[in-house]
Amino acid sequence: MADEDSEAHLKNMARDIQALRSMLTEVVNYMKEAESEIPEKMRRFMMYFHDVHDIKYMYEEHGQPPPTHVVREIERCDDRYRHLLDDLHLDSGAFEKVRQDMTKRAGNRWDHSRLLPKEPTT
Repeated sequence: MADEDSEAHLKNMARDIQALRSMLTEVVNYMKEAESEIPEKMRRFMMYFHDVHDIKYMYEEHGQPPPTHVVREIERCDDRYRHLLDDLHLDSGAFEKVRQDMTKRAGNRWDHSRLLPKEPTT
């Protein structure tokens, strides 16, 4: 009797683990798909930059100049934003890959091919 209970319990645990594994795989696939467009590092940085920007506006809305430490942090974020954009637009960067894919699609409003390296003509 105890062996049958143990076996049934193990089967239930195996089924639950399989279900959890399946759900976790689905979540990881969603994360990878989302990060193919905007890497998580960039998304989180932009959220932080936006929050600091909002803090600056909070002071200005009340007619006070923002503190120097807030202005300095915005300046740092501005430089870091450009660094991150440069990295993401490199040949192996996520933005460059997305932009190249966009040039292959019809109906773009903007010309995304202008930054592509020109093929040598013979």
